[in-house]
Amino acid sequence: MDTDTAMHLLSLTLLTASKVSAPILLATLVVGVVISIVQVVTQIQEMTLTFIPKLAIVVVMVVATGAWMMAVIVEFTRHLFGLIVGM
Repeated sequence: MDTDTAMHLLSLTLLTASKVSAPILLATLVVGVVISIVQVVTQIQEMTLTFIPKLAIVVVMVVATGAWMMAVIVEFTRHLFGLIVGM
């Protein structure tokens, strides 16, 4: 394997990881910001208040986008195995 192939695989891996993790990360970011604003407005400074809503949104996002995430990962794996066979 030469350097170009390794860099190509690294970029594909990072792109796939970003694509798969983005929906969950963005949803938890939005929920965290909304809860932080509510905490500032109401002056409730409880650290555990953000845990349950974030956990719930992660579960909802995995259920909602799980099939798409699995399809992206399977397509990446097929492409990776295709490159291995071609070597």
